[in-house]
Amino acid sequence: MDSKKYRPSNILTKREREVFELLVQDKTTKEIAEELFISEKTVRNHISNTIQKLQVKGRSQAVVELIRLGEIEL
Repeated sequence: MDSKKYRPSNILTKREREVFELLVQDKTTKEIAEELFISEKTVRNHISNTIQKLQVKGRSQAVVELIRLGEIEL
């Protein structure tokens, strides 16, 4: 087993991680919503919550910070 994949996160919820993993795959908000069976508004809320947690200015900075912290991979 790859221990990195099963490492518990202190930053993201499971759903926030799913949203950002799809975001780095260049998926639109609509595509993410359809894939996860949630509304586009909920996707935007997850992105916004993550941006606030990380204290960054936008989703691009959030992605960079999450990669730096080892929370998501490209």
